[in-house]
Order: sequence, then structure tokens, then C-alpha cells
Amino acid sequence: MRKWILAAAAAAVIAVPAIAKADPIIVKFSHVVSPDAPKGKAALLFKTLAEKYTDGKVKVEIYPNSSLYKDKEELEALQLGSVQILAPSISKFGPLGVKEFDIFDLPFLLSDDARARQMFSSPMMADLNKKLEAKGVEPLAYWDNGAHVYTCNKPLIMPDDFRGLKMRIQGSKVLDAVARELGAIPQIMGFGELYQALQTGVVDGEDKVPSNILTQKLYEVQKNLTVSYHGRLTYALITNDKWWKGLPPDVRAGLDKAVKETTVFFNDTAAKDNADALAKIRASGKIQVHDQTPAEKKAWIAKLMPVHLEMQKRFGKEFIEKIYAASGFTPAF
Repeated sequence: MRKWILAAAAAAVIAVPAIAKADPIIVKFSHVVSPDAPKGKAALLFKTLAEKYTDGKVKVEIYPNSSLYKDKEELEALQLGSVQILAPSISKFGPLGVKEFDIFDLPFLLSDDARARQMFSSPMMADLNKKLEAKGVEPLAYWDNGAHVYTCNKPLIMPDDFRGLKMRIQGSKVLDAVARELGAIPQIMGFGELYQALQTGVVDGEDKVPSNILTQKLYEVQKNLTVSYHGRLTYALITNDKWWKGLPPDVRAGLDKAVKETTVFFNDTAAKDNADALAKIRASGKIQVHDQTPAEKKAWIAKLMPVHLEMQKRFGKEFIEKIYAASGFTPAF
């Protein structure tokens, strides 16, 4: 009798169907830089934390170096739901019809680290975020990747040195105005195309943060670098608004936590990596590095302040003055 009971119990256990574990939510994170750049490192950390804090309910797939989408494709892919997470430069929001983010490309506006952090934590950003949300884009965080330097195949010491040069820019009306004010010819180009364009002379120069110049080896195809710190590279960590709001609350909470920790990591890592990258570029001996004198800096500022006045027509004087106040910037005019 006992054997029969045990056999029946065993059969019952076998007969009970196993509860299938739900397939994880796939999160595709596409970006255009190297895995060893600050954004690449932060993407990998986000993957680790997101999967940990959602107890495996999420699986993050990382696609670096424009391997999934290029600059011009990724925002449309996000709106269509073909990718879930991006971290583009905020200079790329113009094609979305959100021109206000171009204002952060005003020369020397955010060249100071403290002013930049002050700006992107200010209440003004809430209003700008709503403009992205109206386009189906949910901003999760802003990542500060530091100040730009210029590279070129000729020395860029004074503003007149730009005259006639083909300079790669991102698709920002402000950056276009900056290049034209310097007498250069602006060339909009995706980041993934830049190395070959510099190598073949399609463009003469560009501006980037040192960590991107190092990890993309741009210093190998340029002869000169000027430490100008004239602009800023800020990334927006963004997602598809409808997809984000449709996530289960516990999953979204876990991803929120991953975003917050990754943002702190990114900002700390970017500051160190840019300093280290500039030192490595100097030590490489492959490019001549020029540090601006105070007089040269003053000449660059004087040359480019008219762009601020020109952009009052695009953004409105009142809006620009609010940005000045939020960032602690005092224009030199």
C-alpha cells in the first residue's frame, strides 16, 4: 500500500506542468561610440544594473559603434520602437522638431564644468523635457561628457585660422552658425563616418571631447589639436515614451535605479577619462597639441559672441537670458 501511495505521489509530481518563466523584456541600447569611451562603459554598467535590479526580467543588448543604427537613423528608430534606449548628443534633437536644445551649443556657454552641471539640474530642464515627450521621447537622464577641443590638419591658434576649412559639425543650427562665423565651411556628418572623412580629406577638422578623439583614434589622422574648451558634449539618455510607460511598475522602478547609478558613474568617469585621454594624446607624439593663451582665448570669445546675438532671432532674447541665468553664464558683449 505504501509503495502504491509513493508511486502515485511521484506520478502526480510528474504530471503537474512546470510553470514556465516569462521571457525577459529585451532592451536594445544603441550608441555610436567605442565600448571603452565613457558612454560605452556606462552602457555596459547600465546593462549589468538593469538586469540585476529587475531580477532578470530585463535583458539589455548593447550595440556600440553605430553597429545597429547610425546618427541619422537612431532617433527615428526609437520613435518607431525598433530600439529602446539611446544616448545621443543633445545637438541631434533638431530633426525631431525640438530646436531649443540647440541653444546649449552656444560657444563658451557651458565650457565650465560647474555651470554645465548647474544647467542640467535646473528647473528649466523640466520644460525642455516636455518638448521631447511631445515627440514620443522620454528623457531619463543627462550625461555630461565634458568640454570640446578642436583637431585639424593645420594649427588653429586664432579665429582667422579657420577660414576656408571644411569642419565637421553635428546637425545643430548653432554649430552651423559658429562654423560660418569663423569663416569655415560646415559639414554635417555622422560620427561613424568621421575617421575616414578626416583620413581622406573630405573634412579638414572637427571638435570632440578628448576621450572620443582617443578611443576613435582621430588623433592618428589629424596633425593639430587646440585645447579650446569652447563647447560641451552632453548626452541625453532617452527611451520611447509609450514603451517606458507601458512597462510593469516593478520593472520601471528597477530601470530607474539603474539609470540613477549609471548617471553618477558616467559623470565621474567622463571627467577622469577626458583628462587621461588628453595626456595620452599628448604623449603619443602623433599630433601637435596647443594650449590656448589667455589672449588667444579672449580673441576666440570676441569672435564668437556675435553668434549669441544672432541666435536671439531663433530662440528669442528672453529665452536665451533665462538660459544664461540658469547656467550662471555672463556674455562678453
